[in-house]
Amino acid sequence: MTTVPDQVIHAVGRRKTSVARLYLSPGKGKVLLNGRDLKDYFPYDVLQIVVLQPLSLLRKRTHYDLRVNVHGGGFKAQAESIRLALVRALCQVDVENRPPLKEAGWVTRDPRMVERKKYGRRKARRKFQFSKR
Repeated sequence: MTTVPDQVIHAVGRRKTSVARLYLSPGKGKVLLNGRDLKDYFPYDVLQIVVLQPLSLLRKRTHYDLRVNVHGGGFKAQAESIRLALVRALCQVDVENRPPLKEAGWVTRDPRMVERKKYGRRKARRKFQFSKR
């Protein structure tokens, strides 16, 4: 049984250094990212598809309005953090949504981060160039 929530549902998604706060409410499929339309914020079709993948999989593209605040990271990390926040919100709406989203591999947060730079090195692992003479 799928239900449309009466109130606004809040969820957070993260990827690398990007953080997305998503507010899911019943509506007609309008998507606002930092006060801008989805097509204005992500000019590339691939990133728009990544953001809306969970709704497309569940065939609920026009059931919900999304309002998202996102910052940090690059465009791809932001799109993936929005996708994770959307998946978490959809799992709050209905428990039946979780199995297909988990099978697609979107429920788990990707823990990979940039390794920190160490002292005495040029980068995280790269050493300074060795000169024999």
